[in-house]
Amino acid sequence: MVQKDLPSEGGTKQAEDDDTKVSHGIVGSLKGGPQDYSSQGVNDNDIFMLPGSDFQLLGLLTAVAALVRLFRIYQPSSVVFDEVHFGGFASKYIKGKFFMDVHPPLAKLLLTLAGWLAGFDGEFDFKDIGKDYVEPGVPYVAMRLLPALMGVMTVPTIFLTLKATGCRTMTAAMGAGLIIFENGLLTQSRLILLDSPLIIFTAFTALAWTCFTNQHEQGPSKAFDASWWFWLVATGLGLGATVSVKWVGLFTIAWVGSLTVVQLWVLVGDTATVTLRKWFKHFFARFFCLVVIPLTFYLGLFAVHFICLVNPGDGDGFMSSEFQATLNSKAMQDVPANVVLGSRVSIRHHNTHGGYLHSHNHMYPTGSKQQQITLYPHKDENNMWLLENQTQPEGLDGPIAGLNAWDTGEPIPIRDGAILRLYHFVTDRRLHSHDVRPPVSEAEWQNEVSAYGYEGFEGDANDFFRVEIVKSLSDGAAAKAHVRTIETKFRLIHVMTGCALFSHKVKLPVWGFEQQEVTCAKQGTLPNSIWYVEQNEHPLLGADAEKVNYKNPGFLGKFWELQKVMWTTNAGLVESHAWDSRPPSWPVLRRGINFWGKDRRQIYLIGNPIIWWSSTAAIGIYVLFKVLSILRWQRGFRDYTNLNFKRFDYEIGPTVLGWAFHYFPFFLMQRQLFLHHYFPALYFAIMAFCQVYDFATNRISALGLRNRPAIGRSGIAVLLAVSIVVFTLYAPLSYGNQWTQSACNKVKLLETWDFDCSVFPAELSDYASAPPSAGNAQQTAAPVASGGNEQKSQDVNVTPHPSSEPSISRVEKVEYRDQDGNILDEEQVKELEGKVSFETRYETRTRVIDSEGKEIADGPVGGEGVAPPHPDIDRLPETAADQPEDDGREYPAMASPEKDIRKEKLAQQADDGKPRPASEPSEATR
Repeated sequence: MVQKDLPSEGGTKQAEDDDTKVSHGIVGSLKGGPQDYSSQGVNDNDIFMLPGSDFQLLGLLTAVAALVRLFRIYQPSSVVFDEVHFGGFASKYIKGKFFMDVHPPLAKLLLTLAGWLAGFDGEFDFKDIGKDYVEPGVPYVAMRLLPALMGVMTVPTIFLTLKATGCRTMTAAMGAGLIIFENGLLTQSRLILLDSPLIIFTAFTALAWTCFTNQHEQGPSKAFDASWWFWLVATGLGLGATVSVKWVGLFTIAWVGSLTVVQLWVLVGDTATVTLRKWFKHFFARFFCLVVIPLTFYLGLFAVHFICLVNPGDGDGFMSSEFQATLNSKAMQDVPANVVLGSRVSIRHHNTHGGYLHSHNHMYPTGSKQQQITLYPHKDENNMWLLENQTQPEGLDGPIAGLNAWDTGEPIPIRDGAILRLYHFVTDRRLHSHDVRPPVSEAEWQNEVSAYGYEGFEGDANDFFRVEIVKSLSDGAAAKAHVRTIETKFRLIHVMTGCALFSHKVKLPVWGFEQQEVTCAKQGTLPNSIWYVEQNEHPLLGADAEKVNYKNPGFLGKFWELQKVMWTTNAGLVESHAWDSRPPSWPVLRRGINFWGKDRRQIYLIGNPIIWWSSTAAIGIYVLFKVLSILRWQRGFRDYTNLNFKRFDYEIGPTVLGWAFHYFPFFLMQRQLFLHHYFPALYFAIMAFCQVYDFATNRISALGLRNRPAIGRSGIAVLLAVSIVVFTLYAPLSYGNQWTQSACNKVKLLETWDFDCSVFPAELSDYASAPPSAGNAQQTAAPVASGGNEQKSQDVNVTPHPSSEPSISRVEKVEYRDQDGNILDEEQVKELEGKVSFETRYETRTRVIDSEGKEIADGPVGGEGVAPPHPDIDRLPETAADQPEDDGREYPAMASPEKDIRKEKLAQQADDGKPRPASEPSEATR
């Protein structure tokens, strides 16, 4: 049935007049306004009471959305952009391998469920963009169906939300149509990505909250009834789901929370119907539904996350030792508590979780060229050290020689201030430092740490390290007096130079097997110079000795630690990226994202400019309205006695506030940002556009359109038609369809739209003559200018070409771009030389040219235009001498022990037959 007091679609029932000073709504008062907390002019917009024709139209719109979203969803049949990560996470969930991601687990679990139900066994690793899905039989279509169907469901959700705000059915249909034919939302919802789940849960939350607000504004008669509770609980579930996909859901929580505060404030002012007891009832109802339910939902998802990920994986290096001990095969048996002279120990770095103090029989290529000391993240025999006193123990016949000298007599605890030598069992060398710069971190305050000596060598003074117990971090009185396994946190101070054994998130190059650097720092931060003993063995510490182990952190401890690691890692994503953009560019659609390129096709994330610019204009209209209304209020005008004026503010204001909460916080972020971060705000902007249009054509009589409904319907038809045409123009970039260079160039409205039209052929018929590509092509980034005086990068990886290509030569096409992505010509590059550094970040392509020097295609036939990896996951430290110092908790030193072991064996084989480095005592100190 048609809602009361709303105009019909044919315009036969007129709305309130513009100069109405009192409410004619169902809760209005004939004396100039309601006498309780109900809102003037509000109607019961119950979406369950819509007429059958509305539901029929809703079904038709949903069917169209399904056709648009699911069209050729199998295309492309290879890994696209962030499918590398989120598909890879599904593999790890199925195998139970722990990983670390900056996003909560809900969407990833749903993608895993979809793949598992379709028969995915987790063997495909999604390792490379462009890697084929078809041959290994990956059910990628089923996995893409989940976000696609969520994208479809966004269409009926916005339709119902607009109806709940009081919009006409035609306006709601327009909003649904704008969502259907928005190219950016389409592209993002057709791939194994997280944004489609984020948007549908945000949209559902907006629907539930709008319906609850409608119930609330009808006053005490609706409070605490079944519908009131239903929508309040649904809002809480929506908030929980949204924040469980991405932390962008915190903006949705802030939006609902701010409007909740307004509601409670209005209730305070209703002294007629709201007693103190009833106000607290309202408060606790909202607290339970909008705080307890979302929090419980969020915690529950992480409980499922931990249940699924029970095995060690490439993400456990981000976590503390206590956390790692809860994973299968990572748990440790109880070990003797007291560390004594002669103990065989493994020493672990406290702060970066990079791993164990480690050495192996390979030398530094520079500096002292003595044996390397590193941090290695896995248990290994090369992690074991013997703790020796600075002098040998005395026996009846003098000092007792040998490594077993402390294995008799009474155990001697290692106390605060003790001076030790650390003997490496496998290579028969001692931990050593001297006034030599490290090979990587060549700062003056950093000294090299090496392993020096040989079997039987007594060592020298540069082997001495003083134990300095950090009492504030040690657990228990005994652990603060002498060294205890796990419980005591200590520094190792080099006696001769005063520097502290130190490690940070800098990785050594290939010659160091990409393990984490260890130095001796005179000015290093305290957290990065803290160590503790994990393994502890000694013949005198038998089975009856006191034992210790890691404390089980429990679910809440693991949950809180993971939240901190996620936050720290997310905040640390500050490096520039090939396709990043800043918030001011989003509402005007200044730049997109290159997702994929192969077989002379391309997927480029770009929105429908008609929809983006129209929605942005609607936000501007409301902001202008609000500014003018405040100025007029200050001047004494009583505009808010006009019912339509008030309803325009009350109904569109919350939507624009939702846009603001999902947009402006990004201005505060220094991390990498991308166009898709604007999608939740875009959803609210489209809603605001529809509401403004509905007021203009249906409720404001001054414009003369309210009594001419045909004009309003015609405007909707024209807008949708134009949107569909523009959608079609950019569809090849959304679907990865065939296209031509001329068609591409014609629709490139802005110079900052940096999709590459040269990858497409001149004619569609050229696709028939080009065979499909085989295998993966590697593509690197083109240099980008940045501050500094470093030289240009010379390393360029060239995409390999099949020998059968009809070309006589290949040339590298290196593009130099500025920080905004604009291509620099040769003169500009020459002018910048010596003033800036050029870093390899953007794409580098190989051109195929014929005998006349003409370019046949931008890259080889079958070459892939692979977008750079997304930084949210690819967050490993780079080797650099000038990296700023910080806590460095975010990064593991290595991903897998197999890779390290393989590299070391290869290096060992290469060294066979070569003499060992000189180890005469005269070379011990430099």
